[in-house]
Amino acid sequence: MAAITIRNVPEEVHRALRVRAAMHGRSTEAEIRDILEDAVKPEGRVKLGSLLAEIGREAGGLDLEIERDKTPTEPLSFE
Repeated sequence: MAAITIRNVPEEVHRALRVRAAMHGRSTEAEIRDILEDAVKPEGRVKLGSLLAEIGREAGGLDLEIERDKTPTEPLSFE
């Protein structure tokens, strides 16, 4: 995992982080990780797969009839 060093954090911010962490029953470091994760990965974000599925539904969808080749394959030979 990556490590980040943050310099020049005002004392009042650091104190508020410690209090917030204590309220959530975790370390200050764990609290900061949680804050950062929430900031860059918000709960309501749209994920690419969901977005593409929605676009497909709005376009009326697409049914593909693809016949699968059921011929057994031969094992590979590495000789």
